[in-house]
Amino acid sequence: MNYPQLLLLGAIAGFTIFLGLPLALLQNVSPHKKGFLNALAIGILVFLIIDVFGHAWDTASTVAAAAFIGRASASDAVADLIAVFGGIAIGLLGLVFYESKYMAKAVTTESPQTHVVKTGFGSGGSMLLQNQVLGELSAYKLAMMIAIGIGAHNFSEGLAIGQSYAAGSIGLALILIIGFGAHNATEGFGISSPLTRLDRKPSARFLVLAGLVGGGPTFIGTLVGSLIGVSNFTYILFLSIAGGALVYVSMLMYSTGRRQTTNRVLMVGIFVGLCAGLLTDLIVTLGGV
Repeated sequence: MNYPQLLLLGAIAGFTIFLGLPLALLQNVSPHKKGFLNALAIGILVFLIIDVFGHAWDTASTVAAAAFIGRASASDAVADLIAVFGGIAIGLLGLVFYESKYMAKAVTTESPQTHVVKTGFGSGGSMLLQNQVLGELSAYKLAMMIAIGIGAHNFSEGLAIGQSYAAGSIGLALILIIGFGAHNATEGFGISSPLTRLDRKPSARFLVLAGLVGGGPTFIGTLVGSLIGVSNFTYILFLSIAGGALVYVSMLMYSTGRRQTTNRVLMVGIFVGLCAGLLTDLIVTLGGV
């Protein structure tokens, strides 16, 4: 496998995320089915949370343990622990700031348009329109938040692919590409799930943008990882940012799901999504990674 082939396969591994995005185009879906699809996406996100925090903490704690017995630098151990907790803060609290500042601003921007239409529909019609506007804004913002969190996670996956190639482990790099490609296909469901509750189909432009945000970082990470040596600090930081962001959006999606369907349907959907994440990850494990 030569270098251009590596970059091409890295791009394919990331952009398999587009395989799950057409789910957003489904129309006339019952509330229970929407709730199940929402829960399926939550299950996938729960797996990703376990996966990214597991890798980040294993790396940081290994360095800390080595530093404790004098086999590694104490400053490196401290830096890696800062990367873990700092990354979680950026991913989790950063999205809280993003929602409170930019989502509120977006709603304010839409309000004057809603007011203009009031004269044509009366108070009942204007309230319905306003709820529709706010619902669409919330769905689009949530889908983009999920894409951002998945993108941060996929960047770290790309780093692993690029570093394996740079180290001469071509077989390992290929196995990672296959495994991450299969896994990213399920991540598209997570992005598209909030959009299934819209009354009209989301635009192709938005779906392409969300796919680029979520899948593109795999290619970028592959490129960066193959060209420069990436430190543990960078690797841990991006994993922790991704984990914090995914915790935030999964909580939002669970809150939405509770309003769509019963808790039993939610738990079944989460179970199926979690199993899907574990099974796709098994491809990488069976490859000896």
